[in-house]
Amino acid sequence: MKLPGADKAIIAPEKLRDYLLNPGHRRGGPKARLLQSFGYRRDEWRRLDRDLRDQHLGCEVAQVLQGDYGVRYDIVGPIRTPCGRSLHVRSIWQIDTGMSVPRLITMVPE
Repeated sequence: MKLPGADKAIIAPEKLRDYLLNPGHRRGGPKARLLQSFGYRRDEWRRLDRDLRDQHLGCEVAQVLQGDYGVRYDIVGPIRTPCGRSLHVRSIWQIDTGMSVPRLITMVPE
Protein backbone atom coordinates (compact mmCIF):
# COMPACT_ATOMS: atom_id res chain seq x y z
CA MET A 1 0.00 0.00 0.00
CA LYS A 2 1.06 3.57 -0.60
CA LEU A 3 0.88 6.35 1.98
CA PRO A 4 -2.70 7.69 1.99
CA GLY A 5 -2.80 11.33 0.94
CA ALA A 6 0.86 11.32 -0.13
CA ASP A 7 0.17 13.95 -2.78
CA LYS A 8 -0.80 16.37 0.02
CA ALA A 9 1.89 15.33 2.52
CA ILE A 10 3.13 18.03 4.88
CA ILE A 11 6.86 18.41 5.37
CA ALA A 12 7.49 21.31 7.74
CA PRO A 13 10.51 23.34 6.60
CA GLU A 14 11.76 23.58 10.18
CA LYS A 15 11.69 19.76 10.45
CA LEU A 16 14.24 19.63 7.63
CA ARG A 17 16.19 22.83 8.19
CA ASP A 18 16.34 22.94 11.99
CA TYR A 19 16.32 19.22 12.82
CA LEU A 20 17.33 16.78 10.07
CA LEU A 21 19.91 19.11 8.48
CA ASN A 22 21.18 20.85 11.62
CA PRO A 23 24.47 19.27 12.79
CA GLY A 24 24.20 21.24 16.06
CA HIS A 25 20.84 19.78 17.02
CA ARG A 26 21.05 17.53 20.09
CA ARG A 27 19.02 14.66 18.57
CA GLY A 28 19.18 15.46 14.86
CA GLY A 29 22.91 16.18 14.67
CA PRO A 30 24.03 12.64 13.74
CA LYS A 31 21.36 12.47 11.02
CA ALA A 32 22.44 15.86 9.72
CA ARG A 33 26.08 14.83 9.51
CA LEU A 34 25.14 11.71 7.59
CA LEU A 35 22.89 13.64 5.22
CA GLN A 36 25.62 16.21 4.69
CA SER A 37 28.06 13.44 3.75
CA PHE A 38 25.60 12.57 0.95
CA GLY A 39 25.49 16.18 -0.29
CA TYR A 40 22.47 17.64 1.49
CA ARG A 41 22.87 21.12 2.96
CA ARG A 42 20.92 23.03 5.53
CA ASP A 43 20.71 26.13 3.36
CA GLU A 44 19.33 23.98 0.52
CA TRP A 45 16.74 22.09 2.59
CA ARG A 46 14.26 22.21 -0.30
CA ARG A 47 16.36 19.56 -2.08
CA LEU A 48 15.65 17.04 0.70
CA ASP A 49 11.98 18.02 0.63
CA ARG A 50 11.83 17.42 -3.12
CA ASP A 51 13.72 14.12 -2.93
CA LEU A 52 11.41 12.80 -0.22
CA ARG A 53 8.34 13.80 -2.21
CA ASP A 54 9.57 12.65 -5.63
CA GLN A 55 11.39 9.47 -4.66
CA HIS A 56 10.41 8.26 -1.22
CA LEU A 57 6.68 8.88 -1.01
CA GLY A 58 6.14 6.55 -3.96
CA CYS A 59 7.56 3.58 -2.04
CA GLU A 60 5.35 1.02 -0.36
CA VAL A 61 4.44 1.50 3.30
CA ALA A 62 6.47 -0.97 5.38
CA GLN A 63 4.56 -0.68 8.64
CA VAL A 64 1.34 0.85 9.97
CA LEU A 65 0.84 1.48 13.69
CA GLN A 66 -2.02 3.02 15.60
CA GLY A 67 -0.60 5.57 18.05
CA ASP A 68 -2.05 7.82 20.72
CA TYR A 69 -2.28 10.76 18.31
CA GLY A 70 -3.08 9.06 15.02
CA VAL A 71 -1.95 6.44 12.55
CA ARG A 72 1.78 6.16 11.89
CA TYR A 73 3.18 4.96 8.57
CA ASP A 74 6.78 3.88 8.02
CA ILE A 75 8.22 3.97 4.51
CA VAL A 76 11.52 2.24 3.86
CA GLY A 77 13.39 2.74 0.64
CA PRO A 78 16.20 4.49 -1.16
CA ILE A 79 16.63 8.10 -2.15
CA ARG A 80 19.10 9.23 -4.78
CA THR A 81 21.17 11.92 -3.04
CA PRO A 82 22.77 15.09 -4.42
CA CYS A 83 26.15 13.35 -4.66
CA GLY A 84 24.61 10.66 -6.88
CA ARG A 85 24.74 7.85 -4.34
CA SER A 86 21.72 6.01 -3.00
CA LEU A 87 20.82 6.25 0.70
CA HIS A 88 18.39 3.76 2.24
CA VAL A 89 16.14 5.53 4.76
CA ARG A 90 13.03 5.04 6.86
CA SER A 91 10.66 7.99 6.89
CA ILE A 92 7.91 8.11 9.48
CA TRP A 93 4.64 9.85 8.72
CA GLN A 94 1.53 10.36 10.78
CA ILE A 95 -2.05 11.13 9.95
CA ASP A 96 -3.25 12.80 13.11
CA THR A 97 -6.59 11.77 14.59
CA GLY A 98 -9.35 13.72 12.86
CA MET A 99 -7.10 14.69 9.94
CA SER A 100 -6.63 13.20 6.47
CA VAL A 101 -3.19 14.51 5.48
CA PRO A 102 0.08 12.82 6.48
CA ARG A 103 2.90 14.82 8.00
CA LEU A 104 6.58 13.92 8.31
CA ILE A 105 7.59 12.95 11.82
CA THR A 106 11.22 12.00 11.16
CA MET A 107 13.62 10.18 8.90
CA VAL A 108 16.38 7.77 9.90
CA PRO A 109 19.00 5.85 7.91
CA GLU A 110 18.40 2.13 7.55
